[in-house]
Amino acid sequence: MSTLTIEPKIALEITAEEIVTFHKSELQIQTVYKTILCQRIIHQAAQRRELTVTPAEVQDYADQIRREQQLEKAEDTLTWLAQQMVTPDDWETGIVNQLLAKKLAASLFESEVETFFAQNKLNFDQVVLYQIIVSDQTLAWEIFHQIKEEEINFHLAAKLYDIEEQRRHQCGYAGKLFRWKITPKFAPVIFAADLHTVTAPLPSEQGSHIFMVEEFIPAQLTPEIKDDIIQTMFDEWLIAEYTYLATSIEQ
Repeated sequence: MSTLTIEPKIALEITAEEIVTFHKSELQIQTVYKTILCQRIIHQAAQRRELTVTPAEVQDYADQIRREQQLEKAEDTLTWLAQQMVTPDDWETGIVNQLLAKKLAASLFESEVETFFAQNKLNFDQVVLYQIIVSDQTLAWEIFHQIKEEEINFHLAAKLYDIEEQRRHQCGYAGKLFRWKITPKFAPVIFAADLHTVTAPLPSEQGSHIFMVEEFIPAQLTPEIKDDIIQTMFDEWLIAEYTYLATSIEQ
């Protein structure tokens, strides 16, 4: 006759000390430390500039998140927060931190955006790009000549031969890309290419690349690009501030 073994219950309560110990054991404590210190830097800089977040701004941002998460009722929001293991006060604090960082970024760098854009305008040119990557260079040249001689079209070749599954499904579509996001040695070739004309295979660590440009989009300072520039400049500033502060503490 078998005996029933009753396993002891696992405690669901986790202490702050356990959380710290876990992060240390997983070598994650420095990342947490950096995040907290950066938040202090943001709050101190915002305070010097007398930047604040109003309750109405917090409410608007919270409502936006609720819409994104499809949380129609108050109890839906409370259930969602419980699943995230945070309280409404914790959530509000996080929202304030995010909005304060955005306000500080705008305060510090909004006036510099147009100058930055003008100085780096070339990097904000965009291209609607298709590409085929194959591992074998000989195969790449065969595909290139077949496309040039109209024995096969580019999109079918991508679907048949590309090494990446997603690009095969999308018939070679690589996306709408800024110049600065393209590998530097490829960018001059791509932006000098004729529309809808394949480029000769170019090697990389991934394999051999064949490109085809569908559209060139000249650089424009859109609201989205403006926000990206501000965020980039702010991130660089925050890293510099953190590095200076961390070095001072070590000394």
